[in-house]
Amino acid sequence: MLNITKNSLHQKVDLTGYKAGTIVFHRRHFKQFNRFLAAFALILLIVLFLPWTQNIAGKGYLTTLKPDQRPQTIQSPIPGRIEKWFVREGEHVQSGDTILFISEIKNEYQDPDLVARTGQQIRAKSQSVFSYEEKVKQLEQQIGAQQLERNLKLKQARNKLYQANLKVKSDSIDLEAARTNLSIAQRQFDRSTQLNEEGLKPMTDVEAKKLKLQETQAKLISQENKLFASRNEVINAQVEINRVQAEYTDKIAKSRSDRATALSNQYDSEAQVTKLENAYTNYQIRQGMYYITAPQNGFINRALQSGIGETFKEGDKLVSIMPSDIEMAVETYVDPIDIPLVKIGEKVRIQFDGWPAIIFSGWPNASYGTYGGEVVAIETFISDNGKYRLLLAPDPQDHPWPEELRIGSGANTMALLEDVPIWFELWRQLNGFPPNYYEPDGKEEEVKRIKVKI
Repeated sequence: MLNITKNSLHQKVDLTGYKAGTIVFHRRHFKQFNRFLAAFALILLIVLFLPWTQNIAGKGYLTTLKPDQRPQTIQSPIPGRIEKWFVREGEHVQSGDTILFISEIKNEYQDPDLVARTGQQIRAKSQSVFSYEEKVKQLEQQIGAQQLERNLKLKQARNKLYQANLKVKSDSIDLEAARTNLSIAQRQFDRSTQLNEEGLKPMTDVEAKKLKLQETQAKLISQENKLFASRNEVINAQVEINRVQAEYTDKIAKSRSDRATALSNQYDSEAQVTKLENAYTNYQIRQGMYYITAPQNGFINRALQSGIGETFKEGDKLVSIMPSDIEMAVETYVDPIDIPLVKIGEKVRIQFDGWPAIIFSGWPNASYGTYGGEVVAIETFISDNGKYRLLLAPDPQDHPWPEELRIGSGANTMALLEDVPIWFELWRQLNGFPPNYYEPDGKEEEVKRIKVKI
């Protein structure tokens, strides 16, 4: 019967003689079987032309729509030691609630009056700055007084020089007069001597003229001495002017040097005041860091540092917190071959882990237990798993997601593409072609509007 051997039994045994053979080999059964095959072929042909929704499958997990709503850890910006806990794991906290209190472990910050003493240093340095400012003002006044005194001294010395020059002119005129008188006295003496020799003048007249000549010579010599003395006074007046200029230049230069030194000390004190104010503000802010507070409303997940007296370094994680006010989203991954087909606004069906669902990938409307999603972000760089990351938000036109969902649970996604006949989908799958490329509803009209505006 199985044709295992060359001795065929059906050639030796007549099977139609048996009741079962009569039923099987009756012509009526062949007609029914043929009708069944024809009906099945007709149904299969009709099914091949039924619509089939192409989709891109992916697997991801629940996350939040905004980065600040995702689970986070709270770090301490300063090293310290745990002194007291104010919360327990699983407790709900409000933004600003104190989670724990820490203390300093660095020696330079352990003084309890550090802020107050730094404030005292700031006040002392500020007084020093004020003192230097006053000194600078006094030195500026001193420089002004010295400049005024120098101008007066120079005017006085120039007046003396002018007087000396006038006196030189006066003495020069007197000298010329004395020379003229000497010349006259010499002529008179010569004339008297000649007349005396001729007997016209007595000897007494000659002697008087000689005496007058001698007096005139003496006056000439005296006037020459006066002229030289006046010229010496002119030189002395010029020397006095130079001395006054040199003296007050030195005094003013010294005052300016003192002023520059005072200004330098003032600027140095101002820099120290600024540095102390910076340190004062830092100390105040640092003391505010002793109380670790909740950055937002949420639940305390886990205490990463436990116990009392335990020390930690700067930036160490202390506690993890899960925000309570969140907007759910799904983070899923698709293959690189499918990423060009996905656009912002794409409709996606999601099956959450723990929620039973009956899924017909080609007929999403016939599926049960899936929820609607919409693509809101597409990663532009491939992830470590070799796929591209998509972020899905709840579809506002679909029924809302379950409230019992928790961040981190798994989710299977199906991005819905174009509706095609089943025969086309089978042909595409057999040939390994990607799904059809298309724009989501409304995107083409939006692109046209943008082009028209441009």
